[in-house]
Amino acid sequence: MRQYSPDLTPPWKKPKPVPEVPADPGLVVEEPGTGFCGAVIGCEAGTVTLEDRFGKHRVFPMEPRGFLLEGRVVTLVRPASAAPVRPSRTASGSVAVPGARARVARAGRIYVEGRHDAELVERVWGDDLRVEGVVVEYLEGVDDLPAIVEEFVPGPDARLGVLVDHLVPGSKESRIAAAVTSEHALVLGHPYIDIWEAVKPSSVGIAGWPRVPRGEDWKTGVCRALGWPENTGAAWQHILSRVHSYKDLQPELLGRVEELIDFVTAPE
Repeated sequence: MRQYSPDLTPPWKKPKPVPEVPADPGLVVEEPGTGFCGAVIGCEAGTVTLEDRFGKHRVFPMEPRGFLLEGRVVTLVRPASAAPVRPSRTASGSVAVPGARARVARAGRIYVEGRHDAELVERVWGDDLRVEGVVVEYLEGVDDLPAIVEEFVPGPDARLGVLVDHLVPGSKESRIAAAVTSEHALVLGHPYIDIWEAVKPSSVGIAGWPRVPRGEDWKTGVCRALGWPENTGAAWQHILSRVHSYKDLQPELLGRVEELIDFVTAPE
C-alpha cells in the first residue's frame, strides 16, 4: 500500500526553508512589514532591538521569516552570547561580588551548636561570610553558653552572634539564652529540634519530617522512620547535598542567620 503524508499541502505551495541567522550586535537587517532598517543593538526575551542610521530604536519580535538580510528572507535567532546579563547571586540570594577576595577575619564571630549547623551555614552563606570576613565556629552544644560568651569577651569591635537550635519559650535553650546579657552578644534561634528540620522536606524529597518519640535520639529516629540506614552522618550528607540555595531552607532559619550576620558586621 502507498503511504501518504498527513500534510496534503502541494510541494509547490510549501514555503522554502530560510536560513537562520544569529542576531549578533551590528548585524544590519530590515523588518519588511514596516520597512525599518537598522543594526542589531540588543536581543532578549524573544525580541530584537534595531537602531537605524538616525539613532532611532525599534523593537521587533523575532518571528520565523521575519527579516530581510541583504534582500533575502531570514529568521533571526538568539546568538549564543546574547543571554541577558543579570547580577549573579550567591546561594543566600545576595548579589555576588565577582573576583572578590576573602576579607581578613573580623574579631567578631558567629557560633552555632554543631558541625551540621556550621556546614549548612557555610553551604548557603559561605560566599557572603568570606566577603564580610566573618568566621563561623561550632560549639558541640550550648549548655555552657554563658561561660563561653564571657570567655570570648564580646565588645564593640568584636561582636558575637550565636545561633541556637530549638529556641522556643519554656525550653532549656531559652533559659540558657536568657543568661547571656552582653549588649555585644546576640543569641537567636530557630524552633526546630535539630538543624535538619530547617531544610524544607520538599528539597529532601520527603513529605515531611517525622515525629520522633520523646526520649529517642531524634536523628536516629528520623532515619528509622524514613527507612534510611541508621547512619546519621551519611543521612546528613544526603540532606546537605539537596541544599543548593536559600530556597531550600525554612524562613525561620533564614531570617535568624541574616540577622546575626548583620549584627556581627554592623559598623563599629
